[in-house]
Amino acid sequence: MKKTGLIQLAFATIVFAAGMFAGSALQERATLHAQMNRVFEIRTYTAPEGKLEELHARFRNHTLRIFNKHNMTSVAYFRPQDDPLKQNTLIYVLAHPSREAAKKNWADFSADPEWQKVSTESQVNGRIVSKVESVFADPADYSPIK
Repeated sequence: MKKTGLIQLAFATIVFAAGMFAGSALQERATLHAQMNRVFEIRTYTAPEGKLEELHARFRNHTLRIFNKHNMTSVAYFRPQDDPLKQNTLIYVLAHPSREAAKKNWADFSADPEWQKVSTESQVNGRIVSKVESVFADPADYSPIK
């Protein structure tokens, strides 16, 4: 190969690598930007006496997967340690791109035939949720999660 050809090949390789790096950096920036412009939804479910483990099973086996189908990002799920909440409470956090997106995500989730079937089947022996509380929140400026 001629010297000119090698120089052109080296230049093309450098340009390609720089383009890949820039593309990767732009993708990371877009992802970070999307994460910074999201809203968190903190949900607290109260289960009737004796039904908490059934609620956890529904989340573990079905709900999280169906949330993912509807652009609902699971951030964390919590079991309180202290009575009385440890007997009947599930707390979890979802992330949505916006409040408007959250509204659409919940509507789509609620209308999903798979969710409707799971919900019905999981309550054949009675309701497993007696109360739902939802709070939308933005991270504080010093929060490690944005």
